[in-house]
Amino acid sequence: MTNKYKRILLKISGEALAGSKGTGLDFETLGSIATVVKECNDRGVQIAIVVGGGNFWRGRSGGDMDRTRADHMGMLATVINSLAMQSALEAEGVPTRVQTAIEMRQIAEPYIRGKAISHLEKGRVVVFGCGTGNPFFSTDTAAALRAAEIEAEAIFLAKKVDAVYDSDPAKNPDAKRFDSLSYIDVLNRGLGVMDSTATSLCMDNNIPILVFGLDDPQNIIRVLQGEKLGTIVSNEA
Repeated sequence: MTNKYKRILLKISGEALAGSKGTGLDFETLGSIATVVKECNDRGVQIAIVVGGGNFWRGRSGGDMDRTRADHMGMLATVINSLAMQSALEAEGVPTRVQTAIEMRQIAEPYIRGKAISHLEKGRVVVFGCGTGNPFFSTDTAAALRAAEIEAEAIFLAKKVDAVYDSDPAKNPDAKRFDSLSYIDVLNRGLGVMDSTATSLCMDNNIPILVFGLDDPQNIIRVLQGEKLGTIVSNEA
């Protein structure tokens, strides 16, 4: 089977890394994802990864805490997940580099666009941590920004939900499922694909967003081959 994409940005939510545990890290889930990423890498696909931190901390859950400080805590949570992802990938024999938007040279490289692209071209997986490095911006926005910077052909948005719905399918059994949507539809309907900043950034740079479930990590391969899973958000919908 041929690959539909040569360079992708894989966005993995922190909750997905927690597996059925709900919080923290599920190492079986990490291993399953790493196995599939290795398969993609072996097929010659260049892969960058952005991970969320919601399995440990969310900035908006900080209560009365200063929002900037709460968001910085969330950025540190993404570094924990990034290092865990790196460890799982290296256990599979995949050369991996972690780059962070906030410098912490003892454990990761600082984010440098040219260096990230060089790593990808050499067959290394690059994991981006710390979001954008700025408070008030989500890891969704970081995924859209990094995808634009490295000229990724698509964002693979791997979530616990298998597609985009008009309401929470876990709470509403009659929730409507979408096979395709335009960026404007997502923004106008207030659908929870990515936040509005990230969606607008993808729209401005014409980066399609492929939303699918990570319950079966093999879905990454299926989407890579062009199989229609979940929901695609693009200008063509």
